[in-house]
Amino acid sequence: QEQLMESGGGSVQAGGSLTLSCVSSGFTGRYVSMGWFRQITGKEREGVAAIDSDGNVNYDDSVKDRFTISQDNGKRTLYLKMNSLKPEDTAMYYCAADPRRSFGGSWYHWYVYNYWGQGTQVTVSS
Repeated sequence: QEQLMESGGGSVQAGGSLTLSCVSSGFTGRYVSMGWFRQITGKEREGVAAIDSDGNVNYDDSVKDRFTISQDNGKRTLYLKMNSLKPEDTAMYYCAADPRRSFGGSWYHWYVYNYWGQGTQVTVSS
């Protein structure tokens, strides 16, 4: 059974840093592409960053140059390094995965991912 579990969220002041981790298990196929999303209550889940099976990465413009997505395939762990955090980064952050080689231009859409973690809260105070 495929599972994702996030950790690393917390409270930080503006300008600070956090690193989120997502441990995956149960994925047995050749390809797994993964992403990070965030959601504020009452708003749609939005794509933050994604990495496909070939290592290609994508970022939302709002986090480009501040966030870095990476993965350790040996540990089956996905990371999101977040620097220069802003109050508007406050949200619940979710790890997502799908057994495909690449998303093409669709990485940003939550509905292309079939597997989700439970989320980890990030709060940035001004």
